[in-house]
Amino acid sequence: MSLSLKFALAVACLWSALSCAADNYSLHPAALALVDELVEEQDFDREQLLLVFAAAQRQESILTAIARPAEKSKPWYEYREIFLNDKRLEQGLEFYEEHRDTLARAERETGVPAEIIVSIIGVETYYGRIAGSYRVIDALSTLAFDYPPRSEFFTGELKSYLILTRQQGFDPLALKGSYAGAMGYGQFMPSSFLAYAVDFDGDGVADIWNNPVDAIGSVANYFKQHGWRKGETVVVGATVKGEVPEQWFVSGRKNLKPEHTIAEFAGAGVVADQPVAPDTLASAMQFELKSGYEYWLGLQNFYVITRYNHSAMYAMCVYQLSQRIAARVAQ
Repeated sequence: MSLSLKFALAVACLWSALSCAADNYSLHPAALALVDELVEEQDFDREQLLLVFAAAQRQESILTAIARPAEKSKPWYEYREIFLNDKRLEQGLEFYEEHRDTLARAERETGVPAEIIVSIIGVETYYGRIAGSYRVIDALSTLAFDYPPRSEFFTGELKSYLILTRQQGFDPLALKGSYAGAMGYGQFMPSSFLAYAVDFDGDGVADIWNNPVDAIGSVANYFKQHGWRKGETVVVGATVKGEVPEQWFVSGRKNLKPEHTIAEFAGAGVVADQPVAPDTLASAMQFELKSGYEYWLGLQNFYVITRYNHSAMYAMCVYQLSQRIAARVAQ
């Protein structure tokens, strides 16, 4: 791992004190096992990895946050207000204007609309304003080594993080993100960074933390690699006729993938409000309003949005914010 001499010396000065502390991972068996794995499989330098884990701090607040019982999901009419508001729209338009040329290139090269890219970044981090304040090394180490329910997952993400920091020449103790280790403008997990992050400005580094050009290109690449279809409809409104069994609709993280045709949905009583080829695959959604429900049929591109976050309401917010941004840009 390529660490600066200054960094190595600074950490070495703290080695003795930190290695005896209960809130670091220099002597943790699982951390030492990961060190062995990285040394053997990826040719990391053992001593430098040990220095990193001596500086990684256990964060109780992270364990509290990850273990907090999930709140009952908000109904659609409340959930959408979090993202579909004037402030997020206006700041989205500012971000769009500031990066218009980069967004146009990303759209041209990937087929992903500029407004979708802007909307994702807006929903995830308020256009980079709220990207997380935890050191990524602390978040991932804490969850990998002190949160048994998801230890395997976060150990894999920690491994990916150490690989990407070496690959890109980043200081592994400096980068910040969410309490779960999501990073940058688009909140990529480390494994997603390795798979989808791109150096979109050609400076030799894929910097999704401080470089909006790389962040834009990386979000666009994520969508492209997950199957975005250029120019295709994302979602269409629907009308329900008669009693439709609940199993026809998306429920939580279930049924997000389009597996029934528009014709099959019509036969079950969920009818598209605009012409769509009968053999088109879709997923059906019912969103709660203050009074009643509204109904939608999500197509392939809608499913791609849910690959970013496995939630139909999240994907709908991204889409509807993108449409508001596009409408204002077109004025």
